Amino acid sequence: MTSNRWRLAWPWLALLLVALLGAWLRYGVVEPGSMAQQCGAGHAPWWCPWRQRLVLGFLHNVYGIAALIATALALVWKRPWLAWLAAALGIVALQLYCFESGALAALIGCLRLIRLQADGLPPRRPHRHDQQQVHTQP
Repeated sequence: MTSNRWRLAWPWLALLLVALLGAWLRYGVVEPGSMAQQCGAGHAPWWCPWRQRLVLGFLHNVYGIAALIATALALVWKRPWLAWLAAALGIVALQLYCFESGALAALIGCLRLIRLQADGLPPRRPHRHDQQQVHTQP
């Protein structure tokens, strides 16, 4: 890949990593009953307070609100990193049970990122030099 293609592709690859991290948090940390049982015991492991904060975050829609704030900022300021942040927080919110706000933030963040990336590209020429022109008269 050329450097221009890598520059355009890396935010999308990073979003894929964020989605994998969100899936791991949901299916590996939050949902397993064995994790909840370990944290409910008298001698809870060191990571139980972190899991509890993670659960409280989606119970109080913290992830959805953070995603919507990043989305509003991405719409106000035309910065690709803000659009990426809105999409990333939207994906995490979707994974962690904040469906409505997460879906809206992921959609707007991705659309905004595409638009900002397209605006940064040089304009395309309508005709290539090697393309023959068709004339209406012989």
